[in-house]
Amino acid sequence: MVHLLCAAILGAFGVSLVVADDPYRFYTWTVTYGTVAPLGDPQQVILINGQFPGPKLEVVTNDNIVLNLINKLDQPFLLTWNGIKQRKNSWQDGVLGTNCPIPPNSNYTYNFQTKDQIGTFTYFPSTSFHKAAGGFGAISIYQRPLIPIPFPNPDGDFTLLAGDWYKTNHKTLQRLVDSGRPLPSPDGVLINGQAHSTFSCDQGKTYMFRISNVGLSTSLNFRIQGHAMKLVEVEGSHTIQNMYDSLDVHVGQSVAVLVTLNQAPKDYYIVASTRFMKTVLTATATLHYTNSLAAVSGPLPVGPTYQIHWSVKQARTFRWNLTASAARPNPQGSFHYGEITPSRTIQLANSAPLINGKRRFAVNGVSYVNADTPLKLADYFNIPGVFSTSSIQTFPTRSAASIATSVMPASLHEFIEIVFQNNERTVQSWHLDGYDFWVVGYGFGRWTPTSRRKYNLVDSLTRHTAQVYPNSWTSILVSLDNQGMWNLRSANWERQYLGQQFYLRVWNPVTSLSNEYNAPSNILLCGKAAGHHP
Repeated sequence: MVHLLCAAILGAFGVSLVVADDPYRFYTWTVTYGTVAPLGDPQQVILINGQFPGPKLEVVTNDNIVLNLINKLDQPFLLTWNGIKQRKNSWQDGVLGTNCPIPPNSNYTYNFQTKDQIGTFTYFPSTSFHKAAGGFGAISIYQRPLIPIPFPNPDGDFTLLAGDWYKTNHKTLQRLVDSGRPLPSPDGVLINGQAHSTFSCDQGKTYMFRISNVGLSTSLNFRIQGHAMKLVEVEGSHTIQNMYDSLDVHVGQSVAVLVTLNQAPKDYYIVASTRFMKTVLTATATLHYTNSLAAVSGPLPVGPTYQIHWSVKQARTFRWNLTASAARPNPQGSFHYGEITPSRTIQLANSAPLINGKRRFAVNGVSYVNADTPLKLADYFNIPGVFSTSSIQTFPTRSAASIATSVMPASLHEFIEIVFQNNERTVQSWHLDGYDFWVVGYGFGRWTPTSRRKYNLVDSLTRHTAQVYPNSWTSILVSLDNQGMWNLRSANWERQYLGQQFYLRVWNPVTSLSNEYNAPSNILLCGKAAGHHP
C-alpha cells in the first residue's frame, strides 16, 4: 500500500522551486526489470530507478531537462514525453520515427525544454509493448513565480496515474497481437501501480489531484465519494471551473481537479472504473481525513458505464478560461482561433482491415509500419527509400488497405482543420506529438461540411489527445507552428502498434535555427543513417 502525506509533498515541492536562477535540471534514470504483484500475482514489470510507476518529473515552465536514460533491459527502449511540445526539437520526441531506440546496456541523454508550457502530462515507453509492463510516470509543469494561476494555491498536490492492467507478460501480449489475434480484456485497473493506495489530507483544506489515464486501451471514469471535483486544467489549458461528480478520462489524457475536504471527518473512496465495457473493472483508493473518526464504508459511488451520450455531453462542457494566463502572461483567449480560416481540411478515418490474412489497423486505408531508420534521420541526411509522402491521402478512400511507412507533408505555419471519423463501434483516442490543438466539435454519424455549424469557435480548450466516440466524429483546429517530424497516432496501444498512426512532416525549406534546432551531437544513429555525421 502507498500512503501519501499532503504536507510532505507540498514541502518537498516548495524546496525544489526556490532554485529560480538555475533553469537546468539533471537526471539519471536506469531502466530495469523487476517483480511486483499489483493484482496479487507476482509479475515482471519495468522499473525506472527501481520505481513502479517511474519517478515524477516536477519542473517549471521553460526549464531545461537533461536526462540520461540507461537501458538495462534485454530489448531496445525509448521514452516519449506525452504532451511536451518539444519546440523546434522533434529530435527529442522519443518515438521510432524520430529516434533510434537505445540498445540494451547503453544510454542516451535527452535534452529538451518545457518551453511555454504548464500543466499535467506523462511519459511512457514508445517501443514494442513495453507500456504494458510499466515504465510510465507523471510530469507536472508548474508556472513561473510571476505568472498568476486562476485559483488559490492548493494545500497539496497529488498525482493519480490510472490505467487498465494485464497480468500477462508484455512480450506474450506482443506475440499475441503479432499473430493477428486481438488484445484480450484487461485483468484489472491500477492507481499509481497499486490495487489500493491512501491519500491523507486535512479537513477544510483544498488539494489538487492530477489524474492521467496511462492504460493501453480503456477509457476510465473517476469519482470521489461524497466530494465534488472542480476542473481547473486539461493538458496545459486552464478551464472554466465547472464542478463534476465524476469525470471521464480517455487513454492518454490528463486532467487536474481541485477537491475541498468539506465533509465529515472519516475516510472516503476514490474510484477509477472502466467505461464502455460489458464487464466493469474498478480500482479504489482512500481519501483519508487526518482527523478521521471512521474507516471507509458504504457502497462505492456509482459512475457511468456505457452511456455514450452522457460522455459526449460532459466533453462539451470542457471550455477554455479565456481570461486566465497559461504559461505566458497574456490571457489564453488572446489567440482568437475561431477567426482564422483553415488553409485545408484533413479527414482521417480509422479502420481494422485484414492485410495478408492478419488483422491490422489503418488510417485512410494505410497501415503504418516502422522503418529501420528513423524518419527524422532519413529526412535530415536525405536518405531515399525510407518513407513515402504519397502513400496516405488527406481523405478516406475506398482503395484496398495497404502497408506503408506513411508521412503526410505540411507547411510550417499552416492553420488546418482535422476531422477524425470513427466508423467503428469502439471509442478512439488520438494524439498528436509536438502540438496541442483546439477540440472544436463532437458529433454523431458522418462528418460533413455542414457539421461546422456545431463547432465551438469561442472557448474550445486546447489539448494534445482527443477522444472520438463510436460511429462519430471529432474535429480539431491546429496551428502548425512547430517544425519537425511529428507522430499522429492512436493512443490505444494495440491500434498504434498495428498501424493506426503516421507522421506529419511540418516543413519550411529555409534552414534557420528560428524554425528548428540542429541535430544534437549525441544523436543515436541506426539503420541507413549509421555512419553519417550530424
